Amino acid sequence: MDEGLEDFHRLIGSNVKKAREAKGMTQLQLSNKLGYKSVSVVSKAEKCIEGKYFNLDHLYKISKELEIDICSLMNN
Repeated sequence: MDEGLEDFHRLIGSNVKKAREAKGMTQLQLSNKLGYKSVSVVSKAEKCIEGKYFNLDHLYKISKELEIDICSLMNN
């Protein structure tokens, strides 16, 4: 993966984690809202490990669940 793109995915993962924690939501709760039964997708995507990252569909759903602007997940 392009280094700049990987940095962007890490930024998004970090922003999702901060927003999730600010709302008092666990990784499991967010995973369930995204339609997953375990925390592995959210956990790995927040850290951008094992090639996992949030896609646009995830970001849309996350922004709705956390009641935040989707753009805030992509900004420094």
